[in-house]
Amino acid sequence: QAQLVESGGGLVQAGGSLRLSCAASGRSFSAYDIGWFRQAPGKEREFVAAIRWTSGSTYYADSVKGRFTISRDNAKNTVYLQMISLKPEDTAVYYCAADPGVIPGRPPRYWGQGTQVTVSA
Repeated sequence: QAQLVESGGGLVQAGGSLRLSCAASGRSFSAYDIGWFRQAPGKEREFVAAIRWTSGSTYYADSVKGRFTISRDNAKNTVYLQMISLKPEDTAVYYCAADPGVIPGRPPRYWGQGTQVTVSA
């Protein structure tokens, strides 16, 4: 059973930093894209960042470029989202997702349970 487990969320002041982790298990994700999405209250879920597991190529939403960095540790089957210069508008539940296709693209096949990130002004 494929499983994605996020961790690392929390409460931080504006301008602060957080690092989210997504631990993958239950199957091989060697040919998958891994992505981060977020959903703020009253808003639709939106794409944040993605990484190709094999090539390491990365992709970002314009709203987070230059502030967020996605990376992976193949040995640990873990993907990270380093977030700096956080803004109140980054407040959301952050989800890790995996798909054998391209992220962003169709809705990813696998999802984690989400981790809350709250940025205070």
